[in-house]
Order: sequence, then structure tokens, then C-alpha cells
Amino acid sequence: MSLWRADEAAAATGGRAQDGSTGCWRAGGVSIDTRTLVAGDLFVALSAARDGHDFVPEALARGAAAALVSRVPEGIGPEAPLLIVEDVQAALEALGRAGRARSGAQVIGVTGSVGKTSTKEMLARILGDQGRVHASVASYNNHWGVPLTLARLPQDAQFAVIEIGMNHPGEIAPLAHQARPHVALVTTIAPAHLEAFDGVEAIAREKAAIFEGLEPGGSAIINADIAQSAILRDHALRGGAEVVDFGEHAQDFRLLDVRMQDEALTVRAEARGEPLLFRIQSPGRHFAMNGLGALAAVLMLGCDPALAVQSLGRWAPVAGRGVRELVPLDAVDTDQVIALMDDSYNANPGSVAAALDTLAAATPPARGRRIAILGDMKELGPRGPELHAAIAGHPAIAGIDRVHCIGPLMRSLHEALAPERRGIRAETSAAMVAALKEQIAPGDLVLVKGSLSMNLAAVVDAIRKMPHGGTDPAPNHE
Repeated sequence: MSLWRADEAAAATGGRAQDGSTGCWRAGGVSIDTRTLVAGDLFVALSAARDGHDFVPEALARGAAAALVSRVPEGIGPEAPLLIVEDVQAALEALGRAGRARSGAQVIGVTGSVGKTSTKEMLARILGDQGRVHASVASYNNHWGVPLTLARLPQDAQFAVIEIGMNHPGEIAPLAHQARPHVALVTTIAPAHLEAFDGVEAIAREKAAIFEGLEPGGSAIINADIAQSAILRDHALRGGAEVVDFGEHAQDFRLLDVRMQDEALTVRAEARGEPLLFRIQSPGRHFAMNGLGALAAVLMLGCDPALAVQSLGRWAPVAGRGVRELVPLDAVDTDQVIALMDDSYNANPGSVAAALDTLAAATPPARGRRIAILGDMKELGPRGPELHAAIAGHPAIAGIDRVHCIGPLMRSLHEALAPERRGIRAETSAAMVAALKEQIAPGDLVLVKGSLSMNLAAVVDAIRKMPHGGTDPAPNHE
């Protein structure tokens, strides 16, 4: 199926379609990376860490339908299928706006300091059982990720879920105006990216800017349990949105009870006075809140509530975002296992607190220890050391046996921990990997969490590859 014809893409971007034969190329998708490009895609030569124009020959050799460029790359002849524009980033944004304008899909926009990717995936799972759904890939939520997602929006999609993120002030509103959601959801507000903001209230105001892009008559879904809920509510009301809240203190979608098992949650709530019971196949109270927010959003679109609850019960987190797995250490003795909680994709104070809550409430296999391996939380500005040290005072720490720390910022937490919970500290993930064998034993439950740049995925990988037989058994705890 054709997503973009040459003439359509040229009209959308104001560019000139070149093709030595007919100029009538058709693209079935849009790509910014030759490593994942599928034959028939329109390759967009963005300039970031590398100039995408350098990869145009490779893209065309891999079967790209055409390349979106601001100049003809060296070695590319007049017969090559190109869409030539003044500025590639601006053209991608224009293509995204055109993709959104021609779509009849109902759109949900999602932002928040914690949980936006998981909530986006929940929404995609729910809506995929009620119609044709299109959603952001991975965490494509920035100045190129949002327009790319919109440019990829199929004309026959019935729903679209667009994740919107930010690192600096002024980033969300333009993306929200591109997405033009019918429903906009803010999962929560937490001290993330503080180096670019004056405080958490400033972060809340930036997140609230998603409501500026709402379609007329749209719905704003806000978390009633956070201190900044009034900021979100006021911003949404000023734009004429219908405000819908969720959480323990909510009027609309009220959380009543969360029962956590090792592998799942059972959640009891009320949806505007009607009973709402749902289950999530992953532990963690934060997933209960994300799920409730997701259900609020889809119900505001008029979706079937019973089917939505069933679909949510089949959702599971993706790798690096809270997945729990058993790592066998012995091919014969099935009791020789480590339980691994892979939450290594990213971290800020709010998400670390949620992960520690989940760890403390979970039961280790073979009555082993609860162990946290935590890496630096980045982009916290001058308050970074203070916010790292504050983790030692989080109530869940009392239920955790050892906390190992990675990175220079985590020195503050390491020093603040009580001696009986203080594990080892390493400057890098590689150094922690070298010490893992002496720190983890069969029966342990291990959480791994940190900012993406800390490369805690290497720690996760090392745990998965621990040699059969492991180390000495963990002590039992009565």
C-alpha cells in the first residue's frame, strides 16, 4: 500500500520530486535509519550526530523508494528518486502535519515525567483490539520522533497514539500542535530534566502545554494525586478542554484498591461511579495508575470498556521498562535461578521510587535477597547530588537488602545508605559487571535501573549470562 506518492509528498513539503524516468515514485513507509529501512520507504536524510545525506546512497541501494534531501549528495545522479527541499527537518514536520491533516483517526497524545512510553504501549494494546491503530515506535517523542510518527500515519488508521516528550522549555507545545490530539494524557509530574527548569512546577507547566494542541472539544486527562494537578487543570480549562482526572483522589476515574502479586496487579476502581476492575500482567503500583489513565483516555473516545479491560490484561512491559524474568543458573537444578527486574532504559527520582516500591513488595525466588543496582539519574542540574542522596530515605529502602551504585552521582546515595544496606559502588557499568559474580547469588531478586547513558543494559546482559552454578546460595530470611 502506498503511504506517500511523489506528488503528495512534494505538495506537503514544498519540495521538488526528482526521478530521471517518471518522477512518480511511491513510498510505503518513512525511515530515518538505513539499519531499519524497509524496501519502499522514503528515506529522510536528517542531520543529527551524522549527516543523513552521507547515507543516501546506502538507502537507495537498500531499496528506498526515494530520499528526502536538501541537496543532491555526492555520487547521486539525476536518475535517482529524490525529494529536494530547503530544510529536511522542516520538511519532515510538514510531511507529519499533512499526514495528520488527511487522517480521520482519533488521536491520543501522551506525555509525563514517568510512564509515558508504558502508557502509550498500553493504549496501543487496548485500541488495537478495537480498530486499526498507529502508535509511536519505542520512545520516538521528540522534535523528529513526533513528525516521523505522524508522517507514517496510515490513511486508514482509526486510532493513533502519539508520545510527546521534552528536555527543555518550549518543546511540547509545537509537537502538540502537530499531533492535534482529541485526548491528551499527562501521566505524572516528577523532578526530571531539572537542569533545564527552575523547578517541578515549571516542568508541570511545560507538560501542560500538550493541552494547547487539543482539538476543539477535546479531553484533558490529568493525575489527581500529584501536587501539580491544579497547574494541569488550570491550563486545560483555559484552553476549553473537558478535564477528566484519575487516581486515588480523583472524581472521575477513582483508584480504590491495588493488590500486588509477584507477577501481576489486580486493580479495583470506579469510572464515573461505575465499578471498574482490571488486571495487569506486571507488578508495580505505577502500572496500576498508568493503566487507569489509559482506560480513562480510551473511554473518552467512546471505546468499549469491557473489551478495553480485557485488552489491558494482555499488555506486558517491553524490555528495559520493568520486565521481570527468571535467569536459570543451572541446566538441571531449576531452583538455581535469579529473578531479574530489567528497568534499565531510563531513570529519574519518580521512576526510581516506583521501581524500588515494586522491588520491596515482590517476593524473591527461594527466599533470597532483594538487591537494587542503581545508576546515575542524569539531567537533574545542581540538585543532582541531593536527589540521589534522598533515595536513601525512601520508605521502600527498608525492604531492600543491598543497594549497589554505579556512577559519580550515585556516590551521594552510596554514602547516605545505612551500612547494612550499602553495597558496592562502581564508576561505570563495566566495572560493576566485573564485580557481579561476588554480589549476586541464586535466589536473589535483582532490580537494575539507571539513565540510558549509564549503559545499565550491560549489567542486565551480564546477569542473563551468569555462568551455570552461579555463586554461593543466598542466605534465607525468615
